[in-house]
Amino acid sequence: MASTKPGQRKLQILQALATMLEQPKGEKITTAALAARLDVSEAALYRHFASKAQMFEGLIEFIESSVFGLINQIAENEQGGVDQAHAVLQMLLGFAANNPGMTRVLIGDALVNEDERLQLRMNQFYDKIELACKQSLRLAVTQGHGQEADVAARASLLVSYVVGRWHRYAKSGFRHNPTEGTALQLSLLLAA
Repeated sequence: MASTKPGQRKLQILQALATMLEQPKGEKITTAALAARLDVSEAALYRHFASKAQMFEGLIEFIESSVFGLINQIAENEQGGVDQAHAVLQMLLGFAANNPGMTRVLIGDALVNEDERLQLRMNQFYDKIELACKQSLRLAVTQGHGQEADVAARASLLVSYVVGRWHRYAKSGFRHNPTEGTALQLSLLLAA
């Protein structure tokens, strides 16, 4: 890591942390283990991050920017509300499938015994995802699909479905791909 540019070191640390989170046993990650994986001292980690919580915040920032960037693209590209909601749900499940370590952050597994503000931030993430679903479902209502009175309950159900798929994926040791078999399930959940 000595020949790495300073801006890239933070990224290397976060990538190593994400890779460690991909281990199916889900053991607690220590800064000592992270430093050993990178072949640096713990002090070297703390030159880039003030705490382990800041490292997890870096992962959460990556998740947020990736997911909400994709949601914005979906909203721009999909004209139908039901199509938007379907695409958002597929993207969320695909994001987990492509980023198993991040899935443990998404479900809060990796945040157990860490600073509680991290779980609060993930709760806000869920709220924003639910809001995105509500926006798509409200658009669908204006297009003749569903009823306004059902939007909040349906959005909550959709987020619960995604989080449940994430949990199953992580708890299965990343064997049960969260995208498998979702076509019919999403069609049923999004039927008017």
